Amino acid sequence: MSDKRYNIVFLDRATIGVSVREPKFPHTYKEYQATSPDQVVERLAGAEIAIINKVPMRAPSLEKLPALKLIAVAATGTDCVDKAYCKAHGITVSNIRNYAVNTVPEHTLALIFALRRSLFPYVLDVRKGKWQTIDQFCYFDHPIRDIAGSTLGLVGFGALGKSVATRAECLGMKVIATDVFDFPGKVDLDTILTQSDVISLHCPLTDGTRNMIGAAEFKKMKKDAILINTARGGLVDEKALVEALRSGEIAGAGFDVLSVEPPKNGNVLLDANLPNLIITPHVAWASVEAMTGLANQLVDNIEAWVAGKPRNVIID
Repeated sequence: MSDKRYNIVFLDRATIGVSVREPKFPHTYKEYQATSPDQVVERLAGAEIAIINKVPMRAPSLEKLPALKLIAVAATGTDCVDKAYCKAHGITVSNIRNYAVNTVPEHTLALIFALRRSLFPYVLDVRKGKWQTIDQFCYFDHPIRDIAGSTLGLVGFGALGKSVATRAECLGMKVIATDVFDFPGKVDLDTILTQSDVISLHCPLTDGTRNMIGAAEFKKMKKDAILINTARGGLVDEKALVEALRSGEIAGAGFDVLSVEPPKNGNVLLDANLPNLIITPHVAWASVEAMTGLANQLVDNIEAWVAGKPRNVIID
């Protein structure tokens, strides 16, 4: 390790709910639980290493931070960073990889089970006393569909998509998948839309994928299909989703992400109050085991960069 003392600043420490070990090189360290965009320049003044999760790092701020040499993103997604500026000005950007290959697939399957078996509508009806009013032992006002024998369509077939596929196949699901790269058995998006009983999104948010699922796509889906999104909120036209759910174009949706997070100014999905729509607060990644792995990998990335052997570097 270098003898140089590095100035490290963590801008949104509250996004990681476990301890983060101390790097094994000389350094100063300061952390903030949260940072707004207009606080970035002041808080990173003189820092060589910035740790962020979702704090925007755009050119107008970066150009005022000449000392900055590493942005260590404590997440996989790096859309909050102006990577073109960083590349042009010699700022390394690193991210976290493959830490969520258990927790995100498990959350995905939990949403699938809840929707296919109408768990939330049944739980709510029992709490409202509806079961107590009937004359037979069972109460089945909501459709229940098996997982086994259904077709799962994956949009995105990287590490997370493959991990979901492995688990789904063990449950008896037929899996079809698409992605921007080629692989054996790849199908196109139209095939995913028309043939799947469950569609699950596992792709990044880019200019090409923004609102990739909208009104036209919902019309192609089966009426008893469900849509799962544990990737990025901007992948789906949220207004079109509400309309598709209300009109019966699709049977249900389970989302762990929204287009704007946190939704302090409201969101059309949160306002919908639909029994066939489940929203969780961006926690698919957040098991204790996954966060611990993320925290360790984050420091590994920083130590590798200081040692002159950078890893998990974003090059685009």
